[in-house]
Amino acid sequence: MSADTVKKFISFDALPGFLARVAETGTVYAPRREGGAVVYRPLKPGDAPELGARPTESCKHVVFPRSETLFSFDLKAERPALTESPEPGPAVVFGALSCDARGFLAFDPVYNGSGTGGSARDTYYLRRRSRTLLVVKACKSALNTCFCNWVGGGPASPQGADVLAVETEQGLVLDILSEQGAAFAESLPAASEAQAGAALAAVKAVEDSLPGAAELSAAPAALASLFSSAEFWKNESAHCLYCGACTYLCPTCYCFNITDESDGLSGVRLRSWDNCMSPLFTLEASGHNPRPNKADRLKNRVGHKFSYYPSLHAGRFSCCGCGRCIKSCPSSVDIRKIVLDAVKEAANV
Repeated sequence: MSADTVKKFISFDALPGFLARVAETGTVYAPRREGGAVVYRPLKPGDAPELGARPTESCKHVVFPRSETLFSFDLKAERPALTESPEPGPAVVFGALSCDARGFLAFDPVYNGSGTGGSARDTYYLRRRSRTLLVVKACKSALNTCFCNWVGGGPASPQGADVLAVETEQGLVLDILSEQGAAFAESLPAASEAQAGAALAAVKAVEDSLPGAAELSAAPAALASLFSSAEFWKNESAHCLYCGACTYLCPTCYCFNITDESDGLSGVRLRSWDNCMSPLFTLEASGHNPRPNKADRLKNRVGHKFSYYPSLHAGRFSCCGCGRCIKSCPSSVDIRKIVLDAVKEAANV
């Protein structure tokens, strides 16, 4: 949180009413408890967001839906036609984590054509991205699975956010980071010096609680050098069940599949998330699979985030350090350990 930016304030009691007014002009997504999980869902009138627990999933599905209709087709009509999906409306994600917001920064160069890997622009992603405002809530504490500071982030990182909200005893202090964020908080009163000071102190406390960051500058070259080391990847993947939980929960995984779901001569074309840990991900029509075992698939997942992606995007890792892949892995595979093992192994070769 910067001491120089405009700061607004909202009390916890006023928050549900304020968000209800925002929802009159668009969809407000906020964390909500469902069973044992905390997930992002459209906020219902009068509801308060769940701000006391860390969301189990990321909010990437707001901009990049799990499954979306690209267009519908009807070839049996008198005039066969393709009908595009309607334009998405404005959306606000309230209570996103800083790592979630940074996750979209990994998507952007891939889908807006600015990366060195190509120039194609994905209009479906871009129109949702441009109409989604991100209100990030700074973390109050760090889990032992968090490592955002390893990859250039932090529990109160402003990267990718329009507004940064910091919880204090009285309510939320909102740090305004963009023109869209200013419009969102326009009706709120300015934070007092005492409120702004309390927010700065809260941010410093959680940042100081994080263990020191590991040095990962050697990771891209190390992973590249171990590409053909079958033994290394066999050992690292020994406990992996290739269930795909890591990819589905990851804020930066952007792979998808496209299918036509038809009923005779009419139907829809769907885009759905895909999972690189699945054996079907690279299965070719010939029956050949270039990644036939889980060691090859784990190598691709880790290598993409810490080697291939950085080589295409100015050294930036395709990992935001949220730790969800570690926390939710049923067999305790830890991506941090894999990367550090690779750095150590490459140094000893």
